[in-house]
Amino acid sequence: MRVGFIGLGSQGGPMARRIVEAGHPTTLWARRPATLEAFAGTAAAVAASPAELGAASDIVCVCVVDDAGVEEVVSGPDGVLDGLAEGGTVIVHSTVHPDTPRRLAERGAARGVSVLDAPVSGGGPAAEQGRLLVMVGGDADVLERCRPVLAAHADPIVHLGPLGAGQVAKLLNNVLFTANLGAAAGTVALGRELGVDAARLAEVIAHGSGASFALDRVSAAGGTLDRIAAHAGALLRKDVGLIASLAGPAAKAPGGVVGAATDILALMDARPVTGTDGRR
Repeated sequence: MRVGFIGLGSQGGPMARRIVEAGHPTTLWARRPATLEAFAGTAAAVAASPAELGAASDIVCVCVVDDAGVEEVVSGPDGVLDGLAEGGTVIVHSTVHPDTPRRLAERGAARGVSVLDAPVSGGGPAAEQGRLLVMVGGDADVLERCRPVLAAHADPIVHLGPLGAGQVAKLLNNVLFTANLGAAAGTVALGRELGVDAARLAEVIAHGSGASFALDRVSAAGGTLDRIAAHAGALLRKDVGLIASLAGPAAKAPGGVVGAATDILALMDARPVTGTDGRR
């Protein structure tokens, strides 16, 4: 199958490279020409527009930052849908509101084009190793047709249900991660107050029942939320805001996971931030 890929940043770049290396004929398009430099000397072709990329593809993967970016490259002027032929599929790897892939599916249906929402977790390193987690919403038969492409960079590939379900799962993952960051940072701070070295405490807990990915990130960031806020705060804020818009009042009440995540983001906003760390 011919694959198009849009969004060659720290997450999408390694995904696209795995697809190229798996032998799928691949066409790329990027707003920032610099992101194409890593593919010089590979078999990947470069399109002049999303529409041209769509015309060269059977499957188009989109891994841009937000809802507006997804809609622009897929259904905007000279977008993917202007070029993708009947029977093609758009796979939305971006983390967006569940209604975004649903709207795209309505527009695509008029052209005989399918849409899957397939947000990812694990970061660039997981993609490079072929073990990215992909959470898929959409038609099961369409997923099976696309599975060989996704398998180039992902394991596991989990089908969650109808279109939008993948996005809901990813947003729930991120709201829990955000809440866990607060618990982890608070535990490290309490240990410091009680005279326990933060790095040693994190090493101990990593081998105990309190181990968590959030604690690993807090420890790698020096035991505080500052560097994580600088690197991932805006993205986490976006995702928690999206799940808050979907959740009922009970889920957003104090003591709930959405409320806890919102409190942690407010704490991040109130702190000075320096450096970079974190992973989505």
